[in-house]
Amino acid sequence: MIELKNVTKVYNAGKENEVLGLNDASLVIEPGEFVSIIGASGSGKSTMMNILGLLDQPTSGAYLLDGKPVNDLTIDELAEARNRKFGFVFQQFHLLDKTTAAENVELPLIYSDKTDIRKKALASLESVGLKDRANHYPNELSGGQQQRVAIARALVNDPEVIFADEPTGNLDSESTKDILNILKRLNEQGRTIVIITHEKEIAAQTKRTIQITDGVISDDIQN
Repeated sequence: MIELKNVTKVYNAGKENEVLGLNDASLVIEPGEFVSIIGASGSGKSTMMNILGLLDQPTSGAYLLDGKPVNDLTIDELAEARNRKFGFVFQQFHLLDKTTAAENVELPLIYSDKTDIRKKALASLESVGLKDRANHYPNELSGGQQQRVAIARALVNDPEVIFADEPTGNLDSESTKDILNILKRLNEQGRTIVIITHEKEIAAQTKRTIQITDGVISDDIQN
């Protein structure tokens, strides 16, 4: 379970160009939920994802992960929890150009103690319908296929939670549909899915929408 209690994030605190990213945000995301976090550019939704995904820390307030305070974790413990619990998918794919699809998917396993790395990477690619593209390089794949490789990479460590930051932002309508169907299927299999988006049409595909406005949670509804 993910829980934020009165979390505030201030950038450049105390300086002339101080920016309030989040303001007194509190929420609970239960295991197995399918959630969208929606807001305009600069609303604080990416700040929210970075804190939830242990990529950043709040200025004040508490973050509890499975009931345990994240604030108490060391840098190494944060990295271990992030690698074990979470998978990340981004708008820009972030694939290594000179590395095959299979090798891109293997990357998170390099930092774990798991064996049979290639076998796990191929199984993950197969789960998104791309096992036959394992030896292709990113420039040999369409945008939709590259995002599916990115999802396979996010899945390879078998995380409980997938954070998808504008995962369809660079895709055509057909590829968008494919990616959303994959995320829905992963949720049906029991994974928690959190999509960060500015598009109401994407948020409507999830089961719950959290609206962020000027750093504040302004709405939280079941779809």
